[in-house]
Order: sequence, then structure tokens, then C-alpha cells
Amino acid sequence: MGRQKKTGLILTGGGARAAYQVGVLQAISEILWEAGWPPARNPFDIICGTSAGAINATALACRADNFGEGVQKLLDVWQNIEVGQVYRADSLGVLRSGARWLSLLSFGWLLRKWRAAPPASLLDNTPLVGLLHRMLDLPRLDAVLSEGLLHALAVTASSYTAGNHLTFYQTAADIAPWVRMQRLALQDQIGVEHLLASSAIPFIFPPTPLFIGGHREFCGDGSMRQLAPISPAIHLGARKVLVVGAGRLTEAPRTGAEHGAARYPSLAQIAGHAMSSIFLDSLAVDIERLERVNKTLSLLPEHLLEQTPLKPVKLLVIAPSERLDDIASRHVGSLPAPIRTMLSGIGATETRGAALASYLLFESSYTCDLIRLGQRDTQARKEDVLAFFES
Repeated sequence: MGRQKKTGLILTGGGARAAYQVGVLQAISEILWEAGWPPARNPFDIICGTSAGAINATALACRADNFGEGVQKLLDVWQNIEVGQVYRADSLGVLRSGARWLSLLSFGWLLRKWRAAPPASLLDNTPLVGLLHRMLDLPRLDAVLSEGLLHALAVTASSYTAGNHLTFYQTAADIAPWVRMQRLALQDQIGVEHLLASSAIPFIFPPTPLFIGGHREFCGDGSMRQLAPISPAIHLGARKVLVVGAGRLTEAPRTGAEHGAARYPSLAQIAGHAMSSIFLDSLAVDIERLERVNKTLSLLPEHLLEQTPLKPVKLLVIAPSERLDDIASRHVGSLPAPIRTMLSGIGATETRGAALASYLLFESSYTCDLIRLGQRDTQARKEDVLAFFES
């Protein structure tokens, strides 16, 4: 790819909310096709993903030789997804993981006395391994990188063992790893284990062991400790970046008056608030930071701009125009009965606890709503999309 200004794509985390990204990508494919782009042409040189966004990013990168095919593959998966493809939703699976995990919260001191092995997480995501193998074509990823059809792929994770945020990147180019405070970049052959680690939502899914520097570290969701979500694309050479969010990044704060009398928050409500902090807040801050840098650079005369290592980065952000919590609250009933029963115990099936459910609702009725929202939001920004991709 010899384009002067490399274009990066950032797909953020958010569990089942990542279905929204597929709607955005489908609409971009349609907009560019109508503008005269060949359907197979890949508009992104650098693809970066976090958590469920890392799965979408890798699936798309594997088909960088045919962008339209890659988007259609993602649509096929997300339009037909079921909870059981991502985590165990049968009664036995829920008892083995979720029920024991909740019991540990309540009676951990007693379980410790019994020397019972503590459960690793609320849910067992073993089925996700099979889904990833069906979604990905990793040998094809090696080919598109070596042929120059893709410049780089990056996925992120967080090390529980060392406390670092990790960016794993695969490229055929000569790109030196970078180090920042509590952030490390590592060139690696990206595989299923990296995606399991990147998408391991804290407490919900179990950590995944990865070998880093010759030793094993247990890693979880890449959204944790992700202070600068846009930076991997810039380090890898992007001068234009499209960011697809998994939640509303700007909205008027809700007041207590909108909900009537204040009620003590349920565990699900608190967990949903924590999830929003993990998945959304750092992205909003990084977007603001990049916009400030761009504005500052625009004030510099040309001779000073040439002397600074900082370069302006063209940015386009597409994020949901509706609250995904509200959409999720309409679909909680589609969850399998064992999961619904377990989540009801912590308040996740109530409207005020729907934020937590919005990350776990891997059911097609919900994901298809998010895909349609992504399509509408992107079509509403058609002129911005065309301006972003112009030569």
C-alpha cells in the first residue's frame, strides 16, 4: 500500500455492542461503492481493535484483499449470533461458573475453608474458541500483509500479572516497538489466544495466559488501562483515523428527576457504570486530546511544523446516536433462561441494570438492531465519510 497518508481504523471494545461496528462498516462499504470504489478495495491500511472490536478487526484484516467479502462475513456472524456461540448458557454451564462465582462473593470465606477451587469468572467463554476459528482465516492474514494489501493489524490486551497495557501488532514493515508509561507494544503473530485475552471482560470472562518475553502472563480485556486508544494506529503510521465507538460519547447527563425517587443501585447498575468507564471514558478523552493537538499544530507556521515530531491526524468518529442500554432493555427477554435467571439476581434484567446486559446480549434480535443503528448513523454522516476518504 503506497498511499501517502495511511488510513487507520479503530474498533473499540464493548462485548455484544460491537455489532454496531458491523453496521458502520457495511454502510461505509456501500457509500464507497456508490462513489465508484471497487467493492473489493480495502480502504484501511492499518486496522486496530480492542476487546470484541479486536475480533472484528482481525476478521476484517484477514480479508483485506476483499473488503466487501470481509464485511459480509462479519454481517453473517453478527446477524445470526446466539449467546451459546460465545459463552455457555446451559443450566450446567451456568451452575459451574456463574452460580459458583456468585457464591464465592457471598461465602468466599467458607469456600476457602473448604479449599474449594474458586471459579475463574462469571461466565465460561469456551464456545468462543470455536466461533473464532470459524470467523478467522489467519494464513490469509499473513498473505495480505506480505503482499502489501494491509500495512498492519494491532490488538490490545491488559496484563493482570504485570499491570501493563499491551498492544500486539503484526506487520511486514519495519516498525520498532514503542514503550510508554504502563504501555508496551510487542510485534507478534496474532492468534486466537490474543483475541481471547483482548475480549476477556473483567470478572465476566476468564483471563487468558499469553507468553510475553519468554514468561507467562495472565491477560484480560484490552480496554482496561487503555489510556490512549487511538495511539496504536498513529504509532503504526496512520495520518487519518476512523474511530467507531461502542456507546454514545457525548450526551446530556441524566438527572435523578428523570427516574423519580433515587433507589439504592443494584449490583448490575454499578457493574454497568464500571463497564462504561472501562469501555467509553478513555476513548472520549483521547479524542479530545487529539483534537487539541491538531488545533495547536494548525497554529504553527510551516517551518516550525516541520521541526516537531507531532503531525496532524485527520479524524472521523462514528458512535451510536442512541443509548445502547435502552435498546438492550428491550431485548433482555431473548437471553436463555439460565442466563436470564442468574442476571436477574443482580438486577441486570431491570431497566436500570440494562447497561451490564448490553455487553452480554449476544442474541440476533439485539445485534441486528445495533447493526441497523450503525447503518443509519453512518448514512447520516455520508458527506463526512466521503470527505474523509477523498484522495
